[in-house]
Amino acid sequence: MGSACIKVTKYFLFLFNLLFFILGAVILGFGVWILADRSSFIFVLQNSSSSLNVGAYVFIGVGAVTMLMGFLGCVGAVNEVRCLLGLYFAFLLLILITQVAAGVLFYFNMDKVKQEMGSIVIKLIQNYKDDQEDRLQEGWDYVQAQGKCCGWISFYNWTENAELMNRTNVTYPCSCEKKRDDDSHFVRKGFCEAPDANRTEGINSPEDWPVYHEGCMEKVQMWLQDNLGIILGVCVGVAVIELLGMLLSICLCRHVHSEDYSKVPKY
Repeated sequence: MGSACIKVTKYFLFLFNLLFFILGAVILGFGVWILADRSSFIFVLQNSSSSLNVGAYVFIGVGAVTMLMGFLGCVGAVNEVRCLLGLYFAFLLLILITQVAAGVLFYFNMDKVKQEMGSIVIKLIQNYKDDQEDRLQEGWDYVQAQGKCCGWISFYNWTENAELMNRTNVTYPCSCEKKRDDDSHFVRKGFCEAPDANRTEGINSPEDWPVYHEGCMEKVQMWLQDNLGIILGVCVGVAVIELLGMLLSICLCRHVHSEDYSKVPKY
């Protein structure tokens, strides 16, 4: 291989590793978002399911290692250090195998995740308390208000809440209330009593509730699918860059005939 080809390979490898570093930062940021989010359904799942927390830490770990590998690849490519190029290739192979294994594991556990989501929400609705400051309840109120939905399967899920159904007036979850498009986006919490015109003294009938009838299950699953689609797209992009990086690093490593550690920058 001529010197011109080695230079082209070296700078292509540097470019791929720069992209690799950026995508690693995106994966790490997604993991941090899962742990830090306090205003969406992710927060409900995070506080009720240990598997999501584990997944978040896995994303953070993979993102950090990916950024480190991108940095090592950039240094090894620009300075033509065979040791760093070889180490870079080995770690890339290990990361790629881990990503494939994690993807296969996640794919075959999707049904379990969906069942777990349903049981978490149903339990939350059953134990929902009025006038109680609770981050889980606030997270679910946000989901219902923003998704314009009520309950999990339908608004009838709220009939399983004993405190709500024991009310003598027509009372309903505030976050489920139907709103006009120009209404404020402020999320109401707790239980609300219907206006005087809609009251039926002595009974709290769900048919009288001024709420959305559609459940949130399909909208939540669609939201998760859209966000997971973005993450899977990023992961596929990382895998393609990993394969190209492995190919370029092994080609460059084979044609670097001698180690010159004087090229390695001193810090």
